[in-house]
Amino acid sequence: MNQTVLHRGKLLIAEPSILTDNWFNRSILILVEHNMDGSVGFILNKPLEYRIHDLIPDIESDFPIYNGGPVDQDNLYFIHTRPDLIPNSEFIGDDIFWGGDIKTVKQLINDGEILGSEIRFFMGYSGWDINQLENEIKSKSWIIRDNRFKAGVIMQHDESFWKKEMLQLGGSYQIWANAPDNPSNN
Repeated sequence: MNQTVLHRGKLLIAEPSILTDNWFNRSILILVEHNMDGSVGFILNKPLEYRIHDLIPDIESDFPIYNGGPVDQDNLYFIHTRPDLIPNSEFIGDDIFWGGDIKTVKQLINDGEILGSEIRFFMGYSGWDINQLENEIKSKSWIIRDNRFKAGVIMQHDESFWKKEMLQLGGSYQIWANAPDNPSNN
C-alpha cells in the first residue's frame, strides 16, 4: 500500500501514528516538489477561517484559504488547473499546476474567468530537507498514494477527506477512520 516512489503530484496521507502532531494530524497533502534538495507540499484538507478577499482586498471573491503547512505562514501560495490563463505556472502532474502570475490571477478572479473549482489558495507550505520526508515515510508517518482524483483533487476540501481515505485503505485503517480526533479523550 505504501509506495515508496516520491515525485510531484503524489498524495501524502498522515498515518494514524501521528495523531498527536498539531500540524499534520489527519492531513492529506499534495507533493508539489521533490528533488535532491528536499520536498514541498500543501495540506489539502485544513481550511482556515480566512477568505481570499481578507488577505488580498482587491480580489472580489470569497474563495477559501487553506493551511498549507507550518513553513512560511506569512505567504500565500496556490495550485490550479488553468496554465492556459495563468502565466509562469509550474507543472505538478495530472493537469495541476503550482503558482504563476498573481496579478493575472487577481484579474481572472475578478472577471469571473477562474472558478473556485480551478484554484486553491494556501497560507504557508509543508517542507522537508533532503531525505527528511523519506525518513518520515520509513518511520511510518506517511502513506504515499497516487492522486486518483487528478485535477479534481482541488475540490477535495472538507475535513472528512482523511476519513474517506482511511476507509478506502481498508483493514486496520478503517478503525482509525472513526476514532476521535484525540483518542485519549475516548
